[in-house]
Amino acid sequence: MSMRLPQVSIVLPVRNAVSTLDECLQSIAHQSYDNYEVLVIDDGSSDGSVELVTRWAESDARIKHFKLPPLGLVTALNRGLSEAQTSLIARMDADDVMYPQRLARQFEFLMEHPDIDLVATQVRLFPEEQVKAGYAEYVRWQNSCLSSEKIYEEIFVESPFAHPSVMFRREVVCTLGGYREGHFPEDYDLWFRLMQSGIRMAKLAEVLLDWRESEGRYSRVDPRCSREAFDHLRASYLASHLRVRLIADGKMMQRPLVYWGAGRKTRRRPNLLLKKGFLPVAWIDIDDRKIGNLLQGVPVVSPDWLSDQKEKPFVLSYVANHGAREDIGQCLHAMGYHRGDDYLMVG
Repeated sequence: MSMRLPQVSIVLPVRNAVSTLDECLQSIAHQSYDNYEVLVIDDGSSDGSVELVTRWAESDARIKHFKLPPLGLVTALNRGLSEAQTSLIARMDADDVMYPQRLARQFEFLMEHPDIDLVATQVRLFPEEQVKAGYAEYVRWQNSCLSSEKIYEEIFVESPFAHPSVMFRREVVCTLGGYREGHFPEDYDLWFRLMQSGIRMAKLAEVLLDWRESEGRYSRVDPRCSREAFDHLRASYLASHLRVRLIADGKMMQRPLVYWGAGRKTRRRPNLLLKKGFLPVAWIDIDDRKIGNLLQGVPVVSPDWLSDQKEKPFVLSYVANHGAREDIGQCLHAMGYHRGDDYLMVG
């Protein structure tokens, strides 16, 4: 067993994961890259997880076990950051499985790309019989977000990373205060803060993690991962983003704003942003029955309306369907609109 100082710290929070934890630790033990430490942060387990980790730690000195009262995921994650001996943090969850080349590929990438501070991997949902179409589509979309530019363009749609697939430079995250506690998903919040700080993030075009789907998974049962929590977090960071892009000297918007999507469900999505004062000059829709109507005193217009404007408005598309988003992007691109500079897709 290598006794070198580790170069990667795997932060692995655990709470009552005895049914999956052994498989997870087996996948870590089978990594082709072995110069790591495993920081198992037990968040008040009562199901035998502590005993299982203790047995593993007795046979592998790289595994370090920290037993905490049940204080929650964010506390466990930040404890892992504080205990890490290395400058690189690899996240892992107790119900997921690493592929043997995962750590090696991410370590090599960060060594070769000093301008990138976080790199994720593509993932595969398992077990297949539990994967529903909506989540499969989300992972298909997520796996397509590879470059730093693409990630920035897509970040307001959904979280672009599977949290347990990321490796990042510890100093960068600690400088931002680590993970934040709040009524929001802690990982999505971190990605937004990294973006705001100008940090470049990327993803390897290779599936290197099996991401477990289950009815009891954290992202399904914790209220901080609810649709409402995501919407509030997204609206908060989107408002900050738009203030930088559209407002000069803290005054009124210097560039017109347009919302794409006037259907009943779609037009509810910008409500949080509307409440923050981001009022549109028009709503865009392709449904002839809606064009010409007024929504909150603002006209509903066809996409062709954009071509007639002397000043190019900034467009926020709230149409949720992935295929429709691609069609809207092609339409805007044909009119000379550039994603990020002239329009954004919003989840």
